[in-house]
Amino acid sequence: MDRTDFNLSRREVLVAAAAVAGAAAVPLRSARAAAKYTRPNVTSEAGKKMLTIYARGVQAMLALPAEHPHNWFRNAFVHMMDCPHGNWWFYVWHRGYIGYFEQTIRTVTNEPSFVLPYWDWTQLPELPPEMFDDYLTPTSAPFLPYTGSVAAFTNFMKPALTKYWAGFSSDQLAQQAKRGYKSVDDVWSDILGYATLPCEPPQTVPISQNQAFVITGGARYLTRDNPKLDDKTAANVVLSMILGGLSPEDFNLTEESGGTDAPNSFTSSKTASHHVPPPNRTVFSTLEGFPHNKVHNYIGGYGSLADTDLQPGPFGNMTNNLSPIDPIFFLHHGNMDRLWDVWSRKQVAMGLSPRPTDADSEAYFSEPFLFFIDGKGDPVVAGSAKDYFDTTVFDYDYEPGSGEQIIPRTTVVSNAEDLPLIRSAVAGNVATVTVPRALVQSHLAAAASAARPLIAAVTMTRPMELAGPREFDVLVNAPEGVTEVSADSPYYAGTFALFGAPMPGMHAHGGMDLTFSVPLPQTLHAFTALAAGADATLNIRVVASNGQDKKPVVLKAVSLATR
Repeated sequence: MDRTDFNLSRREVLVAAAAVAGAAAVPLRSARAAAKYTRPNVTSEAGKKMLTIYARGVQAMLALPAEHPHNWFRNAFVHMMDCPHGNWWFYVWHRGYIGYFEQTIRTVTNEPSFVLPYWDWTQLPELPPEMFDDYLTPTSAPFLPYTGSVAAFTNFMKPALTKYWAGFSSDQLAQQAKRGYKSVDDVWSDILGYATLPCEPPQTVPISQNQAFVITGGARYLTRDNPKLDDKTAANVVLSMILGGLSPEDFNLTEESGGTDAPNSFTSSKTASHHVPPPNRTVFSTLEGFPHNKVHNYIGGYGSLADTDLQPGPFGNMTNNLSPIDPIFFLHHGNMDRLWDVWSRKQVAMGLSPRPTDADSEAYFSEPFLFFIDGKGDPVVAGSAKDYFDTTVFDYDYEPGSGEQIIPRTTVVSNAEDLPLIRSAVAGNVATVTVPRALVQSHLAAAASAARPLIAAVTMTRPMELAGPREFDVLVNAPEGVTEVSADSPYYAGTFALFGAPMPGMHAHGGMDLTFSVPLPQTLHAFTALAAGADATLNIRVVASNGQDKKPVVLKAVSLATR
């Protein structure tokens, strides 16, 4: 089967026929055959049962020699050396990564029925209590022999990594060079948080917040006594944010040159390779830039300014590319994968394509992924994006979770036209935009209907200081001089977050632009205090979250989109 075809069923043929005929809806029927495996919500009885097997799997992987492909840390290095973020391969690469990881747990536990639970943070905005038990937290005693100190980790893993590197093919070495790694020592510099500055002569300096390795005691910020996401992280996983992130009707509408229709693009930037940033501007999808990145950061302690001992780092594993050392990583990404599946099923139910456009298909599907390890411990040396686009590759589906509300109960053929983007004027790092009253009313009614919310596409310059801020609050109509707000402020729209250190080459540019899309909360003072019949004037600013940086954020543009 060609997995890039997304399993066209008779129902989808009916959808297409209805679209041609101008029909409004077609009865909804199942589009896919029943899967062999169903991934459960971690809060369900099935999910809790799977956690006990998961813990045994972590135990078994920790006990393997460092050279073994299924060793716990060796598995994390696949992510460190190959993961894409901020580009359109984000979802499909992680689907392959966690799919093979799920197979690995089945192998090392001899539990062929194991399925990876997902953590629905919208439903449960705190770490599941079981994730503080022994092998399910990287701060526990079983991790201590390996992560108790930098020396212990280096002595255990670097020789094995060196041997692994020596066996790379020319194609693998070429991909690592794109990532900025020309030797194992380059990888290890990233592990320890070193950055080389583009000066003469070049200088290598440590940046504590970019350190991917963290000792056992600091490997996770959240604890059994402090399991909850803070207010801003919780605000970034609420249902309205998730539905806004699921609302785009195109797989990707970004361009390598920086042109973009960000609010209508489900995925992040198109790039030449999953290892490189775009040349001009990075475009983040809503689900990647808000819930995904913010949850990563907070679990690792970034943004937790109540704990001043953590500033300015190093932070926990989840803040950087060795994040799979923390077992919560796979439950977090299980939920992200589930949301991609929800979006794909929504697209089919609306008679829309869940795939890249025909013009983009070859570039997207042919991208090689060369570092996966399968459940038998063998390298997957000939894989590409097309192999992981559909859930059938691992024969699974999901128990329903948050976001399913966006899928219509009947198959609606979308024939609405996008309204033009409403563009702002920017002066003094403040964007001013006027929203017609009718659009405000539609936006306020969106929660009770299928209407799409107002989404602001914000373009700013990414600060490139060595320890620059990673999180930015979007403020709407905040009084002049207000630079810090709480999550319950009527001026707070959300917190955009960056995950991990800047990619190689970014420092040389002296700062790159980035664009993110934030669904505007209906509780904003700009909407709730609006006089009857009046248009809404929005003054939008971006500030470093929680006062992390007092320098003003350079705002380039803001536009609003809706349907």
